[in-house]
Amino acid sequence: MLATTTFELPGYRLVRSIGIVRGLTVRTRSLPMTIVGGLRTLFGGRAGIFATLCESAREESFQLMLEHARNMGANAVVGVRYDTGPMVGAAEVLCYGTAVVVERAS
Repeated sequence: MLATTTFELPGYRLVRSIGIVRGLTVRTRSLPMTIVGGLRTLFGGRAGIFATLCESAREESFQLMLEHARNMGANAVVGVRYDTGPMVGAAEVLCYGTAVVVERAS
């Protein structure tokens, strides 16, 4: 499945636009890991525990969006974007784009 943040794919021709697709996830850490991450924020610096949480949430929402596109009959998603919401001890990530059918340009 092809995916891009642009609205066209070099070397491909857009045949049909199917519609908006999305993947939404909310991921949380265990209580002990949240406490460790919270202590880290008191002293400043990189909070790797939360960075890992956010990255896994991004990847999961991206894969859910691709699955949604496949189920709609698409072979590509254009205009991919991410949106997040503020949550304490959790990461909410929405990934969305436009499902399309493309074919190789001749």
